[in-house]
Amino acid sequence: MATKFVLLIALLFAALPAAAQNANDRRATLDKLLGALKAAPSEEVAGPLEQQIRELELTAGTPAVTLLMGRGLREMKADANQDAIEDFSDAITLDPNLAEAYHQRAIARFAAGDTPGAIADLQATVQHEPRSFAAFQTLAAIAEARKDWKGAYEAWQKVMEIDPKTPGGEERLKHLRRRALGEEA
Repeated sequence: MATKFVLLIALLFAALPAAAQNANDRRATLDKLLGALKAAPSEEVAGPLEQQIRELELTAGTPAVTLLMGRGLREMKADANQDAIEDFSDAITLDPNLAEAYHQRAIARFAAGDTPGAIADLQATVQHEPRSFAAFQTLAAIAEARKDWKGAYEAWQKVMEIDPKTPGGEERLKHLRRRALGEEA
């Protein structure tokens, strides 16, 4: 028994540098992709970069967390939002620093009618990853659904700071500005 425990501890500590390296590699890749996104010359370039970033964020956790994230996404597609919330909550328990788990739980919570919970999760998302354009897009959509045009406009301004060439972004910004401020943009 003691030998198994010592072996387990040794394996755990041996895996830590690899896990840290993988996390460091993912962070460096995310930094590069977000830099490229901010400098993208067109919507045609920005769109695929956004997709790469979303995929990287969804798979940034351990294999167990990635499994929970995938399951939660499938459950959301099947309108099983409460089950999705549970899976994303479990992912957060396993990796409380994974911003995308909070973001996905926010989407599921909003779909389930828990707007305050969704907004709290979006705040947690941007606390962990302030460059999460997807979280600001979701926040804008929630504000728009609530007819909070000023909030939607402010959130979309953040999207445009992070992702200036997001497909359809300029038109959406103009639309939200008109709704929020009553001005022609």
